[in-house]
Amino acid sequence: MTPAEPSAADDQTPQPDPWAELRRSTQARIGLGRAGKSLPSRRVLEFQAAHAAARDAVHEPLDVAGFVRSIGELDLEPPIVVTSRAATRSEYLRRPDLGRMPDDLSQIPRADAEIGMVLADGLSPRALTDHGHGLVAALLRRFDGRYSIAPPVIATEARVALGDHIGEALGVTTLIVIIGERPGLSVADSLGIYLTHLPRPGRADSDRNCISNIHPPDGLHYDVAARTTAALIDGARKLGRSGVALKDMSRTDALEQIDDAEALAQES
Repeated sequence: MTPAEPSAADDQTPQPDPWAELRRSTQARIGLGRAGKSLPSRRVLEFQAAHAAARDAVHEPLDVAGFVRSIGELDLEPPIVVTSRAATRSEYLRRPDLGRMPDDLSQIPRADAEIGMVLADGLSPRALTDHGHGLVAALLRRFDGRYSIAPPVIATEARVALGDHIGEALGVTTLIVIIGERPGLSVADSLGIYLTHLPRPGRADSDRNCISNIHPPDGLHYDVAARTTAALIDGARKLGRSGVALKDMSRTDALEQIDDAEALAQES
């Protein structure tokens, strides 16, 4: 009797995962697989854990005292703490308008410095706790003493536009708002930088430049974000404005420097 030819179903050799390479370049949930007619249990549990982390990141308040100590270790004047008109975290989430307005700025001194920094909890206080110190340290290294810097301001229950009031009170030329970004199901601790030249109440979003997704090792590295910020500050000072009229040329400049270095190496 002639043996039957083996069918494809009889081949138990493990097949390569076609999604494996792409997963290395994204935190998105792709190629989750199947267990019967549904997702594998581990994928469902991963989703539930990510959802819980995002909810915790939004609702957990900033440890202000601990963060003040952390920023106080840097080469800056002692930080000042302010809050918005949102009295509680719950009110902050329900009333975005209150998060854009200051409660009391009387303790903020008129610095008339070139750069102001607002460190805001935003929608992820955890992001500020995890990455705020490292990002500010990278900015200071990149600035390398080129600018006068006002005392840093830590703002709680804060939205981006709260920085306009703080920047005007400080009298700074350019304001950097470092804020916890809205958590997602892949990242719960991402920081964003919003840069506004000549800050004042009433500035529109189109008057700002944003650098987002700062959360090494998976997101933008502190040093890369600092390099981009410094390039935008230089551009804003030359142009006299920020926002849609100001473009990030840091990557172009870096590529040109590499090309120049390679050309010099070939000549020598």
